[in-house]
Amino acid sequence: MFVNSPAIKLLDNHDPRQGRQLSSFAIRTLTGQDWRLLRDLRLRALHDAPAAFGSSAADAERLSEEDWRRRLEGSAVFMARSGELDVGLVAGIPAESPGEAELISMWVDSAWRGHGVGAALVDHVVHWAAEMRFARLRLWVAVGNGPAERLYARLGFVRTGEVQPMGKAGFDRVEFAMLRELAKPVR
Repeated sequence: MFVNSPAIKLLDNHDPRQGRQLSSFAIRTLTGQDWRLLRDLRLRALHDAPAAFGSSAADAERLSEEDWRRRLEGSAVFMARSGELDVGLVAGIPAESPGEAELISMWVDSAWRGHGVGAALVDHVVHWAAEMRFARLRLWVAVGNGPAERLYARLGFVRTGEVQPMGKAGFDRVEFAMLRELAKPVR
């Protein structure tokens, strides 16, 4: 099911692949039957912005159908679409820390960055985490990814001071944690 976002009017800003003005998008929750869509979007993200993630496209290409289906279980995965073009992806998962969820796999197509897609995707994960009664939402940002840090800060996330190496051993990149306190649920 797609949830329509407010239309975003952009002057003289065209999607170069579609030859049309960027105007509106919708957010959809992915289900187990959408594993191919998740795989394709994740591979696009890893090819488009490899330095932003702790895994590689080569690793993702080796995953089986069962692996992709498993990624959709126990998590909330959202994608953004404009017409027939898939333009963004994000997921929310329960974190290891009690009362905490984690926002992962955030990616927005480069033609759509800065036009509200990222904020809408984050908002969907925030709402999911609140509905699941998590008290906090954590995410990790690659050091040097200023646009991502500014987006998250604008949406209420703050740096925690934690840093860690990204991904598997051998990766020479570092990421830092950001956290957002969620509204306390009414009981």
